[in-house]
Amino acid sequence: MKKVLIVDDAAFMRMSIKNMISKHGFEIVGEAENGVVAIEKYKELQPDIVTMDITMPEMDGLEALREIKKVNPAAAVVMISALGQEARMKEAIIYGAKGFIVKPFKEEMLISALSKL
Repeated sequence: MKKVLIVDDAAFMRMSIKNMISKHGFEIVGEAENGVVAIEKYKELQPDIVTMDITMPEMDGLEALREIKKVNPAAAVVMISALGQEARMKEAIIYGAKGFIVKPFKEEMLISALSKL
């Protein structure tokens, strides 16, 4: 069972992702509301996969992605962001994201992206 850390500043989005993936054999090991907390939780929990929102307070997802990649260059991070963030998504791929999903998304899209990791 793959362990997942869910990172999003919106509690309803974390809950939504948790509900979607937990019934498909993924274990949610933690949640974070910003990039600073995400890095701490990544080090502590060592998840197999991280779902990472791009736009968050304190530290955005791109900066958190870079820091997580310093901790573990093989980290599997999937970026999740709203429409209109294509340039930032390209930046995320350059920094080492394993994929990206555009909000709003369907459950099948999320499961498909995470199952490939």
